[in-house]
Amino acid sequence: MATAARRGPYFCGIDAAMDVVAGKWKSLILWELHHHGTRRFAELRRGLPGVSEKMLIQHLREMEEDGLVHREVYREVPPKVEYSLTEHGVSLNAALASLGEWGSERMRRIGAEKIVADSDTTTRR
Repeated sequence: MATAARRGPYFCGIDAAMDVVAGKWKSLILWELHHHGTRRFAELRRGLPGVSEKMLIQHLREMEEDGLVHREVYREVPPKVEYSLTEHGVSLNAALASLGEWGSERMRRIGAEKIVADSDTTTRR
C-alpha cells in the first residue's frame, strides 16, 4: 500500500529506485516473473523458497501499486489470479540486469552456493 513516503521526496534517482525494490523478495519476484512469465500465486511461492505467504502478498500488492506487476483476476470458482510484469516492471528488471551480473561474479569469486528452486524441491549447488 503506497504511502506519501513512497512518493518522495528523494535525494537522487538511486534513492527513488531503491524505494521501489526495497525488500528482500521484490527483486526475486521480478526475476521469477521475468524468467517464467505469468505465474499464479502458488507457483510464485514455490519458486521463491523461504518467502512467507504474508510477505509475498504484501510485496505483490506494493509492486502492483508501483506499476511493476499486473494482477489478473479470473471470475471462476475457485478464483484464479495470475501475476505478470508490466512494461514498467520489465524496464526495472532490465535496469537490474547489470547488478545481477555483478552478483553472479561475486558468487563465483567467493565460492558461494547457488540455490536452485524447482516445483518439487530446493537444492543448493
